[in-house]
Amino acid sequence: MSILVRGGTVVNADRSFRADVLCEDGRIVAVGENLEAPAGAEIVDAGGMYVMPGGIDPHTHMELPFMGTVATEDFFTGTSAGVAGGTTMIIDFVIPNPQQSLLEAYRTTMGWAEKAAADYSFHVAVTWWSDKVAEEMGVLTRDHGVNSFKHFMAYKGAIMVDDGVLLNSFGRALDLGALCTVHAENGEAVFHLQKKMLEMGITGPEGHPLSRPPQVEGEAAERAISIAGVLGAPVYIVHVSTEQATEAIARARASGQRVYGEVLAQHLVIDESVYRNPDWASAAAHVMSPPFRAKHHQDALWAGLVSGQLQTTATDHCCFCAPQKAAGKDNFTRIPNGTAGIEDRMSVLWHNGVGSGRLTPSEFVRITSANCAQIFNIYPRKGVIQPGADADIVVWDAEATRTISAKTHHQNVDFNVFEGMEVKGLARHTLSRGKLVWTDGDLRTVRGAGRYVDRPCYPAPFKAIERRNELTRPTGVVREPAVEVTP
Repeated sequence: MSILVRGGTVVNADRSFRADVLCEDGRIVAVGENLEAPAGAEIVDAGGMYVMPGGIDPHTHMELPFMGTVATEDFFTGTSAGVAGGTTMIIDFVIPNPQQSLLEAYRTTMGWAEKAAADYSFHVAVTWWSDKVAEEMGVLTRDHGVNSFKHFMAYKGAIMVDDGVLLNSFGRALDLGALCTVHAENGEAVFHLQKKMLEMGITGPEGHPLSRPPQVEGEAAERAISIAGVLGAPVYIVHVSTEQATEAIARARASGQRVYGEVLAQHLVIDESVYRNPDWASAAAHVMSPPFRAKHHQDALWAGLVSGQLQTTATDHCCFCAPQKAAGKDNFTRIPNGTAGIEDRMSVLWHNGVGSGRLTPSEFVRITSANCAQIFNIYPRKGVIQPGADADIVVWDAEATRTISAKTHHQNVDFNVFEGMEVKGLARHTLSRGKLVWTDGDLRTVRGAGRYVDRPCYPAPFKAIERRNELTRPTGVVREPAVEVTP
């Protein structure tokens, strides 16, 4: 089946140009003006609209078992909601329990993901350390297309790792040519402050941001970056929410260290006042980590995106409904952490980024797909409109508006943190692997149509035992990269 996207303006990270886009067998086969439609081809009218690479959300948690419950969004409903908003691929997480085999956890999560409606891949968390973990990291990179490993510096008593694990895992990943990602919050400080809040009688959602002040994120980001710097390893800081962490990333990059930063759409537009809502359920629905911050942090995050010091945008999409959040009715530390956002990320970023003049359309593509594809080594298969790329495409109507609401969204959760926000700019049509899965409000996703995307490692730039000032190319290569371009 062929689809011709006709009459639009193609927007890539490097340029915009008038062109038609022809898709066949799941791939883009031609990009150019006045392309002829093959016999029987379906025509998508993109007149007056932008034709962009489908969004990639590099941080989601579908059907995650967490804090005594399980996230309500599964891989089918979550990826379906994503394509309704223009996102055509996710990178989710395999999170082993401490002492659990990484491969066992990987196989379990792969089983959950078989129902996905759009493409997906996985970061694998390192939650403990042993020779077995090191061995299984090698198997995952060699045989399963995993090129990134996640580390939680928070959640003491559960999945938090110490500096020793960071050192071992960062070094092993470096030898493999893989990238380490980090949830940067000082878990010891958070645990201490949580106890202090409860002792003071602060049990409601307002205790959540008080127990996770900006300093605990700033310190952890500095520490993770320093540990990576000692080894000469690249590092990717997830869900950056503070001025302090943004500045730490900028300083490291200015010194020549390879550090990447990710920001959530939610943190760019929502502030900490939500935790003071007298409606407990509404305040609790906003509990996520890191928490929402004072408004001046939003300015720093936008500046980081505009300047290129922060490279990617995500959602940390992790859905818990009101009855699940109510587990923390008398103790905020028991409120399951997580909010939704996969359906709304693209519109929120367009409206508040491009619509405000902060971003150009090409910069929007850069932070919603291209940079992610390059950092995680799936470019140019993803993140660009060009022949040979996967036909993951969003036809974007920059003039259309909608009001975000839990009553109309496709996410499997009873609350939307963007509730009532009117946004200008939305996905009119979405193609996933060359199939029209969203068109003018009609969701056409198919359970299990998504495919796992193999992400090969980069050649390790140097061995972990060598100082980063004495760089040498290794003799062995784990896999040839898809491209050697970094944003």
